[in-house]
Amino acid sequence: MRLSNEALTLDFLEFLSEPRPYEDVMDAWKTSCPRLSIWEDALDAGFVERTRNDNGTNCVRLTRSGRHFLQSLRQH
Repeated sequence: MRLSNEALTLDFLEFLSEPRPYEDVMDAWKTSCPRLSIWEDALDAGFVERTRNDNGTNCVRLTRSGRHFLQSLRQH
């Protein structure tokens, strides 16, 4: 799969190589530019998901396909 913002998507997926609190992800990746919809693109592609950890905190983590895509980008 090719994405229009592949380099930025790689940065985003690298950022999420470990699950992070949802608030931290939104704070680090907020944008007012509609052309940089990395969060939405990653969700639409099935690369990330929102979950709730054991203590009830909303988190964002890579899905299996997100980890696979990240590995494929790292190899290039």
